Formats: sequence, C-alpha cells, structure tokens
Amino acid sequence: MAEASALQVAVDRYLRHVAIERGLSVNTLAAYRRDLAAYSRFLDSQGVDTPDGIDQSHVSAFAVHLRTREEGALVASSLARMLSSVRGFHRFLLGENLVEADVAADQSPPKLASRLPKAITVEQMASILAAVDGDDLQSLRDKALLELLYATGARVSEAVALNVDDILGDEHGAAEVVRLFGKGNKQRIVPVGSYARAALDAYLVRARPILSVRGPSTPALFLGIRGQRVSRQNAWLIIRAAAGRAKLGFDISPHTFRHSFATHLLAGGADVRVVQELLGHSSVATTQIYTLVTADTLRDMYTTAHPRARG
Repeated sequence: MAEASALQVAVDRYLRHVAIERGLSVNTLAAYRRDLAAYSRFLDSQGVDTPDGIDQSHVSAFAVHLRTREEGALVASSLARMLSSVRGFHRFLLGENLVEADVAADQSPPKLASRLPKAITVEQMASILAAVDGDDLQSLRDKALLELLYATGARVSEAVALNVDDILGDEHGAAEVVRLFGKGNKQRIVPVGSYARAALDAYLVRARPILSVRGPSTPALFLGIRGQRVSRQNAWLIIRAAAGRAKLGFDISPHTFRHSFATHLLAGGADVRVVQELLGHSSVATTQIYTLVTADTLRDMYTTAHPRARG
C-alpha cells in the first residue's frame, strides 16, 4: 500500500478534528470527506501533495473547475458547501501551524437565492392530521407520529430515532415532553401539546404492545407492522399518503411539518428565541427566516382584508 501523502495526512487529521471538536453528524462528516477527497484529487492533478504547496491560485482554479467541469457544473448550494469545506480545511491548517497563511480566506462562496421555507395553513395541517384518524394499529401509529411532528417541530430523522423512554410523562404517565436528539447528537426537551399527548397515549396503550411482539425486542417508539423501527422512508410514505387523502392538491415533504410548526408559533406570537430553542437551531439567524414567512402571510391578509390596501 502506497504511503499517504502529507496532504492526505492533513485531511485525515482535519476530519478527526471536526468529528471530535464539533460533534458533526455522520452524514455531515461524510459530506466533508467527499468534498475534501475531490479537492485532494484536484490538487494531485496539479502536482500538489503537501499543505504548504497550496497557494491562492490552486484554490481559485479549484473553484473554476467546479463551475466548468465536464460532468456538469455544481448547483450553487453544492458549490457553496464544497468551498466551505475547503475554507474550513485551510483555517485548520493555519490554526495548527501547518502553513504560514490561509490561502483560501479570500475565496468567496456563490450567493444563494433566498428560499423561504414552505409552510401550510393551520386548516390544511388539520386536514392532514384528520386523514389518519382510525382505530386500527396503523392509523393509531400514524396519528401519533404526525401529531408529534407537528407538536414538536421534530425532524423526521429525530422522530423515527425516538425510543419509548424519550417520551417523558407526568405523575400519571401521560406524555408531557419529548427528548429529541438533533444534529451532532445535541439533546433538547420539547413540550408535547394535548392533541399529540392523546394520540401518543392511544398508540402506546392500544397499538405498540401488539406491534412489539411481531418483531425483535426494540426500544423504538414507532414500530412498523412487523415490529421493526419505522424508517425515514416509511415516515415519508406515511406523510405522503396522509396528504393524498387530505386532497390538498399539492405535495408536501416531511420538513413541511417542521416549517409549519415554526411559522404557526411565530404567527401566534411566540418569541423567535423560544422557537429557536424548540427547533434546536444553534443560531437565531437560522430561525429568523420564518419571520419572513409570517410577514408575507400578514401582508397577504392585510391586502385582502383592508378596504384601502388595494389601488
């Protein structure tokens, strides 16, 4: 086996650093690894195999390569992410005194078009939740899952990763809060509203005990028909089927529940920093995009309702 180059050793050292120091998720770390592997291959094609052999022209040439490569230019969001990985790597090299200057500091990422999250109305959400009403095992589970998503703003990946012990109850055992594990395995506690509490209690009492004996013993909260943990793909299919039965006339994604949770809270007067905590955002700036959605809704309502709002 060929000995790793000094550049590859530095890349591996950086990946270990971000994994340990920043607690990145497996998926995020895999993206960093792919980005820097592409960067390393490009540098190798330029005859560069050491960190101190990279200069500003190499970083700029790599950015041009990503925009003009034969297999197709990267979309702006992918280009921005890849260049962000490169800039982070070079900051690390400087911080570890492996190089004398950050040669990627002046490399600006492409500007991304502002995309507001898609949220549905309270009435549309109610129609989706009503579409999973029923007393059979699957309906009881689907109702509990969708009510929980809307009540907590959980990501679908967080919801399907829940174990029974993550539902924390009051002195009578009724669900009161849920313990969610977000990106980087960061924990947050989110209250559970009355509708979600009722749906969870019904599922835990009337459906999960029956489902659990159909498969191997598992602490998973949401179980499939064969007793296994519900997957993200299963959850997506449940959401799509419910939206179809609700006859909304358009498709929704699993993240629609999270977007709607945030938008409806802000529209109801919740403080943006409270919503930040509930969503598990590390920066309030990420949460503030939902205030734009709310402002758009208020403007539309004003234009429609006020007698002197229209020319």
